[in-house]
Amino acid sequence: MCRHLAYLGPPLALGELLTAPAHALLRQSWAPRRQRYGTVNADGFGVGWYADGDPLPARYRRAVPIWGDLSFADLARVVRSGALLAAVRDATEPGADGEAAAAPFAAGPWLFSHNGSVPGWPGSLTPAAATLPPAELLALEARCDSALLWALVAYRLKAGDEPGQALADTVREVAEAAPGARLNFLLTDGATIAATAWGDSLWYLSDAVPETVPEHRPATAVTAVTASDTALSASGSAVPYGRGVVVASEPYDDDPRWREVPDRTLLVAGRADVLLSPLKEPPL
Repeated sequence: MCRHLAYLGPPLALGELLTAPAHALLRQSWAPRRQRYGTVNADGFGVGWYADGDPLPARYRRAVPIWGDLSFADLARVVRSGALLAAVRDATEPGADGEAAAAPFAAGPWLFSHNGSVPGWPGSLTPAAATLPPAELLALEARCDSALLWALVAYRLKAGDEPGQALADTVREVAEAAPGARLNFLLTDGATIAATAWGDSLWYLSDAVPETVPEHRPATAVTAVTASDTALSASGSAVPYGRGVVVASEPYDDDPRWREVPDRTLLVAGRADVLLSPLKEPPL
C-alpha cells in the first residue's frame, strides 16, 4: 500500500535516488518488485528534503502519479540534499484530500510516511483519536488513516519521546486496537532515520554493521560499528561505503549490501550506524 524511502549521507541530486536507479521509486509506482499488498502506487507522491543550514524541510507533493508530473524530473535533477524522505502512494480508500493525503507529512523538523493500512478505519482508531487534544485532531492534514497515525506519532514527539520510542508505542497502540494493521512507518529529522517493519517489506543499505538488542530502547543506547570508507559499490549504487544510509520499502537496485529488516522490528539509523530491535506484539 505505498513505497517509501529515506536517505542520510553526502548531498545528492534527488533524482540519483528517486528516478535514476533501475528500480527507483519512479518505477516502483507502477512495477514494484516486493510489494505484498496492492500493485500500482498511482494515488499521489511526495518528497521532503533538508537544505544546508535550515532545520525545517521543504516538501513537494502531488495528487497525480509521479510519472504524470513532468516538472518533477527537472526538480529532481537540480535539487541536492544530504537528507530526504519520499513516497509513492496507493490509497487505502478513495478520498478527496488530494495531495494533502500524500506523504511525507511534516511537523517542525520531522518528515513521516506510512506504508500499510488499518482495518476497520476509522472506527477502530476512535479510542486512539480520543487521546489527542482537539487541536491536534482539527489540524489533521487529511481524512485518512496515515494522517491520524502521524498525529499520534507527532504528539509523542512533542511530549519528548525519542523517535524510535514514539514509533514503537504508536505501533503497539494501533496494533492492539486494530489487529491485522500493517504499520510500516518511516520518520526522519534530517539527522536520524527511524522505521518500523510491521506487516510489509523494509530494507536498508549501509556499510554499518547492525547492532541487535533484545528489546527497544532509545537510539542513543547503542552505536553500531561501521566498516571502512572505501569506494562506490560494484553495482554503482549512489551510497558510498561507510558514508550514508538508505531505508526503503524495497531495494532500488541490486547492490549486494541491501539487507532486509525482519518483520516486527524497529530500525534506528544515523549516517554511520544502524540499530535493530524487536517490537513486541500487543497482548491478546
